[in-house]
Amino acid sequence: MKCPHCKTPDLRPTMIDDFLPAMGCGICHGCLLSLLYYRHWAETQNAPASEPRKSGPALETTDTTAAIACPKCSRIMAKYKLSGRIANRLDVCSTCDEAWLDGGEWELLEVLQLSHKIPAIFTDAWQRRIRRELTEETRRDILTRMIGADGAAKVEEFRAWLGKCKDRSHILTYLYRSETALPACDGSSQNR
Repeated sequence: MKCPHCKTPDLRPTMIDDFLPAMGCGICHGCLLSLLYYRHWAETQNAPASEPRKSGPALETTDTTAAIACPKCSRIMAKYKLSGRIANRLDVCSTCDEAWLDGGEWELLEVLQLSHKIPAIFTDAWQRRIRRELTEETRRDILTRMIGADGAAKVEEFRAWLGKCKDRSHILTYLYRSETALPACDGSSQNR
């Protein structure tokens, strides 16, 4: 089997964790992980109990951004995002039940405390949650650019308060119907 990242070196047996074998590349340090072996490993190993590391030195990874072919069957592997804030994606061949981890991605999974949750990453629910988070972050960034950081903070504070309020539908109706009567944020009048 050839490395899908480097294209030429043969993959060699390696261990990416205690009792977790894989086929690794000596050049890019990526590895092909059998999800059958992984599931057994995950069932027999204790998941980490500590909180994910928030800061510290950045991990070096060799994330493959282009589509790659499965080293076993040569079919294109599907890509799955880990989170909205991290660009790395895991590559999976559903035919062979194998995952390709680029160099440094196993360590990244451990830092994010996702090493015991790989099957969850491959679910539609996980990927939808990431898309929702990215959409919300984009909306927040647009609001901040439009009204400034202080204004966006006030909107977020109001939103949090409104989320707890039992009369929120009445408040929203009032605000919507009163929209044309409200003065502009900068104090000038608005023409609509």
